[in-house]
Amino acid sequence: MPTHPMRFQRLGEPGFEIPVVSDGETSWDLRPLTADIDGAFLAADGLAAAERAALAGELPVIDSTGMRIGAPIARPSAVICIGMNYAAHARESGSEPPTDIVVFYKHPNTVVGPNDTVLVPPGSVTTDWEVELAAVIGRRARYLASPAEALAHIAGFTVANDVSEREYQLQRSLGQWSKGKSFETFNPLGPWLVPTAQVGDGSGLGIWSRVNGEPRQSSTTSDLIFGVAEIVYRLSQFMVLEPGDLINTGTPEGVGLSGRFPYLAPGDVVELGIDGLGEQRTTVRAAD
Repeated sequence: MPTHPMRFQRLGEPGFEIPVVSDGETSWDLRPLTADIDGAFLAADGLAAAERAALAGELPVIDSTGMRIGAPIARPSAVICIGMNYAAHARESGSEPPTDIVVFYKHPNTVVGPNDTVLVPPGSVTTDWEVELAAVIGRRARYLASPAEALAHIAGFTVANDVSEREYQLQRSLGQWSKGKSFETFNPLGPWLVPTAQVGDGSGLGIWSRVNGEPRQSSTTSDLIFGVAEIVYRLSQFMVLEPGDLINTGTPEGVGLSGRFPYLAPGDVVELGIDGLGEQRTTVRAAD
């Protein structure tokens, strides 16, 4: 019987991941309930149904030993990102903290597993790391009346690395940040999807990163300029958020763009994590 809070994961080789629910000691196969952890599953309140099924002994146990950890959600229909959402990071980027949310997009195929390789684009010398709290939409959200409504539309939270190529983002962007954000492998995600009921509004969580074992970022999600509920509320005023959509909520100070640290190079190891949501460890190599 489960003894700890339940978390969700996808295990197996790329394109063949198995959806599972785990209490940290035992993992249960979700395939009797769903083919994947996707928007349809989330919209049908699948996380709660999966927990009930595991508690009732209705799911087969799966041995996860040695299995690759995939992104905890299937390829999202949208990856929506919030920029400059920690005041200190805005300043290290050369900007004042914004008075409204800064929004950009990543191609959904940037999403990979939390320990998968990050590929530096050919010729890049300004590839950067960004640890971020990520929210996954569970219910369709449009024209919400207030931030207070927003949490009910979030299925859960996970860890993202919003990998960025700064030359394409800033010098070659013509104002369109997405150009530096959508290279392959540029959104390691996971390891877990943790239901909102266990996380609350996403505030008060320690958030950190290291490169080659050396500290880079260290902050708390309480330092977000716009909290997660406020972000979802504001986004819903000008777009419809669909179940399975991924929202990266911004990164703290301590990235390569600050000039205080070297950018990523082949052979580097990036580790990052958020309290209660797990940790990532990715190795950097040059793209073929």
